[in-house]
Amino acid sequence: MSEGSGVYKKLQQPTILSYLKDIPNLLSLSGLACTILAIYYAIEGVYALAMIGMVWAVAFDWADGLVARRLKGRTPTDAKFGGQLDMLIDIVSYGITPAILLLSYGKFEPLFLIGAFIMVSAAAVRLSYFSTYGLAGGTKYTGLALDNNSLILVAIFLLEGFVSSEAFATILYFSGVLLAILNVSEVKTPKLSGNPRNVWFLAMYTLGITAIYSWKL
Repeated sequence: MSEGSGVYKKLQQPTILSYLKDIPNLLSLSGLACTILAIYYAIEGVYALAMIGMVWAVAFDWADGLVARRLKGRTPTDAKFGGQLDMLIDIVSYGITPAILLLSYGKFEPLFLIGAFIMVSAAAVRLSYFSTYGLAGGTKYTGLALDNNSLILVAIFLLEGFVSSEAFATILYFSGVLLAILNVSEVKTPKLSGNPRNVWFLAMYTLGITAIYSWKL
């Protein structure tokens, strides 16, 4: 009886919530919290706070990968779970959030639904392709990596206020669609998060963007 119970315990799956003890997963969920705030403030029209949420979502996304690669004792199952969690959060952070930003700035006019659909669809297709084939040659992405969408859009949004709202809505629309096209293109781009120099650059960029948009508030 005791021997059978021991075999059963070995075969028993871990609980869902047990994965919350994994630090990379907590960082991923912290990024999701930033994304939820970005969505909320985009809908409310407080775009400065939405931009801060978007850029911090990228920072936490990079952080979970860095910690996961350096953390000892993680099993292949831990890594698989973390990868799936990260990918599901990515579709929200880099597909749905920019689409909601576009819809909000376009005052939820029906025309902007087309751009939003293109952006979310490209993100979904891009993630599915990466999940299937991984990095090209083990070092480069096929298509523009989705985290670049947020990094570029928060920079583009700095133009808001220097042009009319109608003109900026057009700029935002075509920028979002262009990024979607690049996401599913065959262009090869390096894995930026794997380079320590890029990590420092992202840290400075995140703090800089946070300071600029905090001042705008």
